[in-house]
Amino acid sequence: MKVPVTVSVNTATKQFTIAVGIPTTAALIVREVKGEKGSGAPNSTKIGNLTFEQVLKIAIAKRAGSYASSLKATTKEVLGTCLSLGVTIEGEDPKEIGKKVDQGVFDDAIKAKDNS
Repeated sequence: MKVPVTVSVNTATKQFTIAVGIPTTAALIVREVKGEKGSGAPNSTKIGNLTFEQVLKIAIAKRAGSYASSLKATTKEVLGTCLSLGVTIEGEDPKEIGKKVDQGVFDDAIKAKDNS
């Protein structure tokens, strides 16, 4: 899996630091569905299916680097990436799961993960 890495070098002292980042959301999703890459036609060809728990796991991993204000918002970002990759969530379109997130259907699961 590709991971972003930043190397900073102080040319005067020859000291350096290496910072390893978190993989992209797309890379985490593809790894969870055990695929090789996203779908070329995400509206018609699906590459896999995730559980909502897996979506939350990815959202928690990406939370620190996200500009989203809450875990719920980060979860919606992950759902958007699932949509563009051709990944379903519990057999449903990510748009439908996003609507359920907005309606509060998954609030208990999100709050449980947000507090842990």
